[in-house]
Amino acid sequence: MNLRVDHIAFSYPDLPVLRDVSFDVPSGDFLSLLGPNGSGKSTLLRLLDRILLPQEGTISLQDRPLNAFHRREIARTVAYVPQEGLWVFPFTVLEVVLMGRSPYIGRFGFEQSRDIELAETVMKRVDIDHLAMKPLTALSGGERQRVLIARALCQQPRILLLDEPNAHLDIAHQIDIFKILRSENEKGLTIISVSHDLNLAATFSRRVMLLAANHPEHRSGARFPAGAGEGSSGKEPAASTIVALGTPEEVLTETNIQSVFNTRVLVDRHPQTPSIRISLIAESTREPLQSRR
Repeated sequence: MNLRVDHIAFSYPDLPVLRDVSFDVPSGDFLSLLGPNGSGKSTLLRLLDRILLPQEGTISLQDRPLNAFHRREIARTVAYVPQEGLWVFPFTVLEVVLMGRSPYIGRFGFEQSRDIELAETVMKRVDIDHLAMKPLTALSGGERQRVLIARALCQQPRILLLDEPNAHLDIAHQIDIFKILRSENEKGLTIISVSHDLNLAATFSRRVMLLAANHPEHRSGARFPAGAGEGSSGKEPAASTIVALGTPEEVLTETNIQSVFNTRVLVDRHPQTPSIRISLIAESTREPLQSRR
């Protein structure tokens, strides 16, 4: 299912976030959204799930405006995994995962055996089946994150949106989750993921997008939208736009990363995998915090 974003803009009260953002996500893509803190990555995900509405521009699924879809129809097509939320009630892990079946169950209906079987299969896939009867409030942050991913997969969506899916996960489970995501992507699931881990994005994504505000315009072989690099004078917060969009090799260059993150890195080829590798340079050009106050 193709997703198209045309010239969208969004601001919170007195805080511009996104401006003139346009891109296409073809069916089966694995797109990672990268950028500094506050660059609008999470906001963009919420716009794609119609949690928020763009103030300018349009978002379309299969050439149909997203605002023309019924909420239940969206939930059968798009699943959203937020950053860890606040859980007050002690739902069990199985109960939370089964919440992913709600778009297919009537308002007063109950889960059928096939729903429970699907939930159990998904829990085993993300290594939480042994936690099925434990309350979510008793789990670690990493365990809760895997529960939310399992709930989303239980929706059987065609597009999966994830806001930092590796948050709170140890190294082993970070790799496991991204291997699961890649496996689902290879079966046809479209994935759009926010991440702060450039190396995970480079290893598992088909394409990556850099979002930022007030960046100098530069060229590195990747596609740059018209107007990129035009920002405010710096006296007021500026909305972010797309700096670069393309394959990891095209976008995650030393020049692009230093421009967007104000941090020097070394980009080379990993000796044991076909992906590129991004390494921090200890003597960074990044200004000390006290000099930027």
